[in-house]
Amino acid sequence: MNENHVVEILIVEDSPQDLELALRALKKAKVSNRIQVARDGAEALEFIFGEGAHAGRKLENGPKVVLLDLKLPKVDGLEVLQRLKSDPRTRMIPVVVLTSSKEQSDVVESYKLGVNSYIVKPVNFEAFAVAMQQLGMYWLLLNQAPSL
Repeated sequence: MNENHVVEILIVEDSPQDLELALRALKKAKVSNRIQVARDGAEALEFIFGEGAHAGRKLENGPKVVLLDLKLPKVDGLEVLQRLKSDPRTRMIPVVVLTSSKEQSDVVESYKLGVNSYIVKPVNFEAFAVAMQQLGMYWLLLNQAPSL
């Protein structure tokens, strides 16, 4: 498969405003290439596991990191996280919860399920852009991922 089909970042976000902010911030941070967007948990799982509309997509073609909202339609973020971390084929993919939820139960449950990082979304664009730039730099450039 062509290298251009490898997805580096999967953004799972149902809010059009938050998605637009994330995409703008990643573009500003120069990590806007090879991004896939899923607008609900079911779409995210289909993409990751190569099912449904994404049948035939190879698991080894990404993503390198998943930015996951918790409050999603169809399948919520905690269930997406649970499916990813319980499957040996996807367990090693770093998952960063990026949510507006400060609920302690969401934080605790996310870590119990194996989340790599839990970030509460900043409300203003500049803070969000800085957070996205740091996320992109860390997960795509600095983090040493295992070879699968």
